[in-house]
Amino acid sequence: MKILYCDCFAGIAGDMTVAALLDLGVPFEVVRDAVECLPLPHSSYSLAVERTSRKGIAAARFVVRVEEHQPHRHYADIAAMIEESTLAEGVKEKAQRIFFRLAEAEAKVHGVEIGRVHFHEVGAVDSIVDIVGAAAALEWLGIDAVHAAPLPLGSGFVETAHGRLPVPAPATAELLRGLPIHGEAGAGERVTPTGAAILAALATGFGRAPAMTVTGVGCGAGTKDFDDIPNVLRLFVGEAEGGLLRDEVCIIETHIDDMNPEILGHVLERLMEAGALDAAFSPLQMKKNRPAVKLTVIARPGQRDELASLVLRETSAIGVRFYPASRLKFSRAKEERSTSLGPVTVKVIRDGERVVRVTPEYDACRRIAVEREMPLLEVYRIVERETGEP
Repeated sequence: MKILYCDCFAGIAGDMTVAALLDLGVPFEVVRDAVECLPLPHSSYSLAVERTSRKGIAAARFVVRVEEHQPHRHYADIAAMIEESTLAEGVKEKAQRIFFRLAEAEAKVHGVEIGRVHFHEVGAVDSIVDIVGAAAALEWLGIDAVHAAPLPLGSGFVETAHGRLPVPAPATAELLRGLPIHGEAGAGERVTPTGAAILAALATGFGRAPAMTVTGVGCGAGTKDFDDIPNVLRLFVGEAEGGLLRDEVCIIETHIDDMNPEILGHVLERLMEAGALDAAFSPLQMKKNRPAVKLTVIARPGQRDELASLVLRETSAIGVRFYPASRLKFSRAKEERSTSLGPVTVKVIRDGERVVRVTPEYDACRRIAVEREMPLLEVYRIVERETGEP
């Protein structure tokens, strides 16, 4: 199992993350080619990686130069841009998760619907490049799990498109919900919204580094040079013994006995759209012999308050319970495989290096079934037969 540990002693930003991944050995072309998959005019931006140092620590610096005149971009536009691109499915999935968390925080801060969240012209391109670049680099490295150290809160003020705002910026503060922080670093913006979104979306463990054999170290420099500590994000890549992955989740539960069942399906859809890892109903027999259901939501730790609030808004429940839980799981990755029916996305489940099984993705098979007017069961059989590991 390959683990990435983010040693955020000085904080984290999107450009620092990409820079540290490049310093780990990811080819610059991986990031550049991923960004070029998006419908952004190549003349409107340029990318470069430079060598620098912060207080004597050698590090990479990822530089994005953007033309000042850019079109207005809302979250819905950016999500569509990523989805309709030629990026690999794994890169799309990671980038969409990160952007959703970022847009979600901005929506709450500004009191607008998530689809209408506006990313300021130049900042939008910066965020797109950093997020897609980080997703592509992580996919290239084959990272199975991301862990991170507690994050420095910082202090003071930062200049933004909305004016002078306190540190952490409001969107960053929203993204820090459920994540461990500390106040040991000095003044200045130590965690940016993009950096916080990357960890909120992808990290499954926070605290000390997990037990692993270190195989690589990368350092990414931030734009600023702070007085107290080197402004560097340090990444460790390592191999953990055993094929099973371990992570931490939050379980959210409530009992419902007085709600129109037609709405229950809608609730599950809303929870999954909001980023829940899983959600399910199970039957109950409650007090006064009432038939009821138990709603169980599996969430990343940083999603707890957001998803609990969604449950309270969308159901008749007046309270929820939540508690932490540890998981052991196989690693999984979406891959595109060639078949006699054309390219099909499948889920490859592994125990370490050993492939446990290959499972067809429902949406891909359903699309083929509709296009070819074939029974879905037959499509499944063909895909399973032609993509299964020997």
